[in-house]
Amino acid sequence: MDHFRALNATLVELQEGQRDLELAVPEHRERLLIRLQEPGCEGCAGALSQAQALELGANYSQVPPVGDVLHRLKGVPEANFSSMVQEENLTFNALPYLADFETANMVRELKNMVAQQPAGLRTLAEGFPDWEAASHWSQALENVAQSSRPYLKEVQRYEKYRWALGCVLCSVVLLVVVCNLLGLTLGIWGLAAREDPSHSEAKSEAGARFLMVGVGFSFLFAVPIILLVFATFLVGGNVQTLVCRSWESGELYEFADTPGNLPSSLNLSQLLGLKKNISIHLAYQQCKEGASLWRVLKLNDSYNLEEHLDISQYTAKLQQKLESFKVDTKNLDLLSPAAHRDLEALQSSGLENIHYPGFLVQIRKPLVNTDVEKLAQELGRLAQTQSNSVLGQQLQEEAQGLRNLYQEKVLPQQILVAKLNLSVRALASSTPSLQLETSGVLHRVTYLKEELPTQATRILRNESMCFLARELDYFSQYVAWVREQVTQRIATCQPLSRALDNGRVILCDMVADPWNAFWFCLSWCAFFLIPSIVFAVKTSKYFRPIRKRLSSTSSEETQLFHIPRVTSLKL
Repeated sequence: MDHFRALNATLVELQEGQRDLELAVPEHRERLLIRLQEPGCEGCAGALSQAQALELGANYSQVPPVGDVLHRLKGVPEANFSSMVQEENLTFNALPYLADFETANMVRELKNMVAQQPAGLRTLAEGFPDWEAASHWSQALENVAQSSRPYLKEVQRYEKYRWALGCVLCSVVLLVVVCNLLGLTLGIWGLAAREDPSHSEAKSEAGARFLMVGVGFSFLFAVPIILLVFATFLVGGNVQTLVCRSWESGELYEFADTPGNLPSSLNLSQLLGLKKNISIHLAYQQCKEGASLWRVLKLNDSYNLEEHLDISQYTAKLQQKLESFKVDTKNLDLLSPAAHRDLEALQSSGLENIHYPGFLVQIRKPLVNTDVEKLAQELGRLAQTQSNSVLGQQLQEEAQGLRNLYQEKVLPQQILVAKLNLSVRALASSTPSLQLETSGVLHRVTYLKEELPTQATRILRNESMCFLARELDYFSQYVAWVREQVTQRIATCQPLSRALDNGRVILCDMVADPWNAFWFCLSWCAFFLIPSIVFAVKTSKYFRPIRKRLSSTSSEETQLFHIPRVTSLKL
């Protein structure tokens, strides 16, 4: 509209200026022809040809009329489209806040409904089977732990006695060995040193006595050692054979699983309150593999976990709530009535039917066919070269008149032509598609006014469904995690199998095996006391001096004769 008003105003001014030129240019042309055609005009042929072409070129009365179109567009634009575009941008940018306001209550209700879903999980522990039995077992274990603590000092005291007894027995055996070693060392040393018979006999005598002391200790401690070996063998051998081997091979668990071997009060299924009997051996193997109590105790048969973890009962109610959701956008007006009237007037104005090439044809033509400014310069040059001073003065006056004509009338017209050219070209490039764009704007505004509420409701409903699906997916993941933890990870019974294995290691590897090793070593020591006694008695005879050896031959032979009877008594 700015370009069109400028075009109309510029065209009126050009037509008025053209009427002035139509009067002034012919007058100047006639006078110049008279002056330049005088016989005394020297060198005027070139200027004469330019003066003959001094006439108007463009005729702006022949351009297409624009009055009817301007009359149809009277008062346009009534609306301020720039401020309206800013307002509508603000309206569109405010749609998220509108949606936030409209959906606040619904989202709050959805959150409350989703928050109610874990109520079934809160009752999961309350309905878990054997809850009371587990508390009783836990209380019983705590009582056992509390009652066993006072006996720890007694156990530590008896542990000291055990160490003392072991050290004494080892010292006895070590004492016999030391006596034998000292007897042999001194006896051999006495036999080897013959330079001083008195010293050699003393050393041999001392060696013989040490050997006989070892024999005495052997007779003294043989019976207690044999009794201790028998007692420890009776306990340790039975524990190793009846308990440790069967425990390690699993026969002990199979014995406990066989009906009738254990009292009914010790039945594991009855103690735990289970509906089905479970195998202790199978339970031990599963616990060793890391299975949970849910699998080992077969709680699927006595407790319906899925009933507490089912969330499908909430889904239908939430979807029904979302389907009834709508957004109120009645106050959303994209185009004011004044803007409607402006666009409809612009669409029916016929602005695109104006023949703009007709304007461009006249604009391309010069205002005057001769360059007035150059012609004035040529006349000024001729005026200076004329021999006739009167003619020269007349040509000088005509040159000044052409300069005034150019400054006062031709130059303003040229400025108006440039302004007209700018408006015509702008309108020629925009008006061909103006009617389509205007009708498209009106159609889109009408379409958006009808579809925006529906589309906004659909979009917000879809987003709400996505929100609900995401929340339910989080909760489903949580429920799946709860199911996995309860059935596979929580309350794993692997510590029970480790406790049984540790009990077997403590009883068998740390108690029974050292116990058996202890009596086995003592039995070998007691067994080797017999050859030790015989060897010591026989050897001491050779270590004694010769005078004592002859006098005591009969007694020693008697002593040697009675050795087998003592040995048989020991055995």
